[in-house]
Amino acid sequence: MSWRYCYLTAAPRRPGTHTVRPPPSSPRAAPMSFRPGHGLPYMSDDTNTPAHPDLGAAAAELTRLLDGVRDDQLAGPTPCPAYPVRDLLAHVLGLSRAFQDAARKETGPSTGTAPGTVAPPELPDDWRSALPKHLAAMAEAWRDPAAWEGETQIGGLRLPAAVTGRVGLDELVVHGWDVAVSTGQAYRPAPADLEVSYAFLAPSKDDPAARGTAFGPAVEVPDGAPMLDRVIGVSGRDPGWAG
Repeated sequence: MSWRYCYLTAAPRRPGTHTVRPPPSSPRAAPMSFRPGHGLPYMSDDTNTPAHPDLGAAAAELTRLLDGVRDDQLAGPTPCPAYPVRDLLAHVLGLSRAFQDAARKETGPSTGTAPGTVAPPELPDDWRSALPKHLAAMAEAWRDPAAWEGETQIGGLRLPAAVTGRVGLDELVVHGWDVAVSTGQAYRPAPADLEVSYAFLAPSKDDPAARGTAFGPAVEVPDGAPMLDRVIGVSGRDPGWAG
């Protein structure tokens, strides 16, 4: 299955440390919304987050949420305007496979297919067993220190592996929120994961050129808002989304 992309355009509201820079040739744009010709957001020298953040907690929280998804919710809306719940879950399944391959430097269709160039996959009948398995395998693949070394491929782009791992973590964090709010569940991400996501996304917050056309404008949140709301807002989503 090719990795699918949920373009991060906000839907309307209803009533050790490691410093990562993009390659000099990479355009500045936003993660989780790759389109041909777009890269990743700039990460400042102040990104004081773990060199090898663990993806396990984010994968486990997303897995917990899957148990609360009812079959009658699969056609319901999500904060990704073009994605019903079933397509969002198919996207998560595809990215979990792609990031396993990226961690192992196993390039191929899962990591080399640019978004928008293939038809969307169908959510398989066995998704309730397949998704937890692949989320756990994704987290385990990125526990290998070698996964964070050198370069790898994702979405048809060659990127530093240290950037790719953060993209993967951020995918899990933000899509976990998508699943939770789309299915009426509480979301409990790890504070450390929110810190990594915010450090990754925030540098492009006020720079439209850095965010690119594939990424919705950041949604302002009140001063002192919880870190989860800050992460969701800077991802281009409305933290108050209600379906």
